[in-house]
Amino acid sequence: MERKLADKVADGILWIAGRDKFMPDSHIYVLGEIGSSDLTIVDCGIVEMGEYKISELEGCGISLDQVKRIVMTHTHLDHIGCLREFLEKGPHLEVWVHEDEARYLERGDDRLVFGNKMFESMIRSQYSIPERFFEFKVDKKLKGGEILEIDGNKFKIIHVPGHSVGSIGLYDESRKIFLSGDTIYADGAIGRYDLFSADPESLKKSLELIANLNIDILLPCHNRIVKGGANQMIKNTVQYWLPTLG
Repeated sequence: MERKLADKVADGILWIAGRDKFMPDSHIYVLGEIGSSDLTIVDCGIVEMGEYKISELEGCGISLDQVKRIVMTHTHLDHIGCLREFLEKGPHLEVWVHEDEARYLERGDDRLVFGNKMFESMIRSQYSIPERFFEFKVDKKLKGGEILEIDGNKFKIIHVPGHSVGSIGLYDESRKIFLSGDTIYADGAIGRYDLFSADPESLKKSLELIANLNIDILLPCHNRIVKGGANQMIKNTVQYWLPTLG
């Protein structure tokens, strides 16, 4: 039997690992207690991974009827690729995206989703993606600074541009938990900064901001996570990359 890839990271945070194929698939996180009817999903994953992610949720006793919103840390393909699958199964779901990326989604401009023409060509050779597939209504356009309160836990939305123009992180200050999207990883790497809308100077400032947060648990959207003692590792990663970013 195939191993289930869901893991409780902390009270009110469930991690469902991405399932990489020929390219990376984003992890997703579920915020809120399993019995709640006000759950939040952070990110979705690559194209055609919706069925797997929804199956994992159901295996944990969670139906999409309990989920109220999907918050995107950013809108690259490996994060938003199966959003349409989620919305087809749960048309009530709200979509929350930073305003700087929401404008691309709402006009069906997929340059940010694909990142560059070479990547778009590779993806279209693997998947049948119709035109305007990534046109979505965004229910809440984030600016940064909003507080998402779920089952007594508070997550602050932090705008961390650089990997993409509207990248965000979610920070639970009281529990020292940071959901970092693709801005910083737990293996000494950072998000790439050569794609459409990326900017190394902005990424540098975002990494400096993250290094000044007090973070014990680091939850990126790819590769491993850190369930404790992340603070010094983050500072070391940032210190290593800052000279490269100018």
